[in-house]
Amino acid sequence: MTKLSNIKRFWISFILAIPMLVQMLAMPFHWMMPGYNWIALVTTTIIMAISALPYWQSAIAAFKKHSANMNTLVAVGTSVTYFYSIFAMITGRPVYFESAAFVTVFVLLGDAMEEKMHDNASNALEKLMNLQAKDAEVMRDGKFVKIPLDQVQVGDLIRVKPGEKIPVDGEITEGTTTLDESMVTGESMPVTKKVGDSVVGSTINNNGTITFKATKVGSDTMLAQIVTLVKKAQTSHAPIQNLTDKISNIFVPAVIIIAVLTFVIWYAFLGASPVEAMLFAVSVIVIACPCALGLATPTALMVGTARSAKMGVLIKNGEVLQEVSDLNTVVFDKTGTITVGKPKVTDIVGDKKTVLAVAASLEDASEHPLASAIVKRAKAEKIEIKKVEAFEAVEGKGVKAKFNGQTALVGSNRLLDDVNISQEISDQASKLQAEAKTIVYVGLNGKIIGLIAIQDVPKESSKAAISELKVRGLKTVMLTGDNEKVARAIADQVGIDQVIAGVLPSEKAAEIEKLQHAGNKVAFVGDGINDAPALSTADVGIAMGSGTDIAIDSGGIVLVQNDLRGVVRALDISKKTFNRIKLNLFWALIYNTIGIPIAAGLFMQLGLTLSPEFAALAMAFSSVSVVGSSLLLNKTKIAGDDAALN
Repeated sequence: MTKLSNIKRFWISFILAIPMLVQMLAMPFHWMMPGYNWIALVTTTIIMAISALPYWQSAIAAFKKHSANMNTLVAVGTSVTYFYSIFAMITGRPVYFESAAFVTVFVLLGDAMEEKMHDNASNALEKLMNLQAKDAEVMRDGKFVKIPLDQVQVGDLIRVKPGEKIPVDGEITEGTTTLDESMVTGESMPVTKKVGDSVVGSTINNNGTITFKATKVGSDTMLAQIVTLVKKAQTSHAPIQNLTDKISNIFVPAVIIIAVLTFVIWYAFLGASPVEAMLFAVSVIVIACPCALGLATPTALMVGTARSAKMGVLIKNGEVLQEVSDLNTVVFDKTGTITVGKPKVTDIVGDKKTVLAVAASLEDASEHPLASAIVKRAKAEKIEIKKVEAFEAVEGKGVKAKFNGQTALVGSNRLLDDVNISQEISDQASKLQAEAKTIVYVGLNGKIIGLIAIQDVPKESSKAAISELKVRGLKTVMLTGDNEKVARAIADQVGIDQVIAGVLPSEKAAEIEKLQHAGNKVAFVGDGINDAPALSTADVGIAMGSGTDIAIDSGGIVLVQNDLRGVVRALDISKKTFNRIKLNLFWALIYNTIGIPIAAGLFMQLGLTLSPEFAALAMAFSSVSVVGSSLLLNKTKIAGDDAALN
């Protein structure tokens, strides 16, 4: 038999309870529904069997383990009023079937809302997966043919035309275009892509035909990984939830005791009838049911993680949220995290055209990163790269060759024996070296004609992101294997507070531990394999999404975009989600604190009382308020999230 969902159980119970609702509304007019007791018995019995029985079963299972849970209060409240009403009907006394029925209906209202929210979150993930293309145009036997997506293999060459979706993750081998990546990164602006750039499955090709090589297919694609991570996060357990479990373990037995005392005091000392005393006791049990307490953490976690995923921030579990709330230090790896990770020509001294032409022509055959930077700059400047003769690589120094019949050299100062260097060139070299830039000398016919300065420059977003973190009172640290001079130059450019330089990959985790032993709660941001130990050691590991899989596995938070502004977003949404959990817990407990004395009849002289059904309505309202509070996370302002939310 298929198990009914909470939503279906709620609607069935609500429809069955309508005759009792009509009777309750007609009571002030002294109208009695014909055969009401039998109608109430039948409808309430069905409600108990369909909707209340799971609560009873849960309570019995907990009792067998010598414990009590939230369902214990629901089970006790509904069973007492239901079975008493059967006894009352047989003996000709007033019945209270409506109390049992409406308590069940209103408890189910909170459960149905939670289930609806969970379904919406799951549907959002399914819609995300449905963004995938259904087929791909793949090179087979020298021509492109369309095949189903599940037949695409790693290494396949795939062609995508304007307006089509990128079927899988890959690297462009031919063509230039712009892609709409908003569905996975949260960034609304199109991203320019060229040969060598990576593409993400399910993003949309805007205006150019490209060919790319598939690097990840099926469950390995970024989209599939995002869905998996969000699903895990939404079902995870935040440590603060342990507090709610402890509260429930103490709270439920305490409420049962208070309910028993309420019955005894009203019946034995205040002259109430057994039925009146019972209704007070049942009201206490029902109003105290901490269903909202159980909703406080999972609903906020569900909304917070779903929203962060839309912004390109993947939070792996609830524990991370709690750790983020106590952070005071953020440590960054340098290369590829703060910096671009690829050397870039920053300055050219001398005649730019001639200097680049000579340098690029000599370096064109080299695979050295500095050589690649020079050649890339020459191509960007549309400078012709000529073929050279008598090429000679001088190990650790540079290269020599014949350029247009003239002797040329490109390299470090160790290559400059018997070469004439002007004072102006020498001064420029000293100035650029002071800025921690690598200097490449370019010589022609025994004379240095210019300099090329190369540096791994900071990302455009780094300075702004670090400034935002400092505004939030966080200390920023750079942890790098580079020498102090280079590291300090980068740190000064982006505003880093502290530099720890000359650190071997194996020593990074130890440096994180030193910061922790000094009383700091540390987040570490990195992207490479050598960052994995530090990511795991830190209180919160934040892995850049463009990094290696092992780095992403080690991080508690993963940034889909290789952009440090994502760190600010990640910390903001994590803090606000955790704060929402604490606010939810407050609202959940305040209802119980205020409601129990009213339900027990302490304010009866003031005309303030709660029947069991209205106690259930108040309890349901507490669940609704907690769910509503969690949903408001979707409207909370997060740093730099305008594009992500539109």
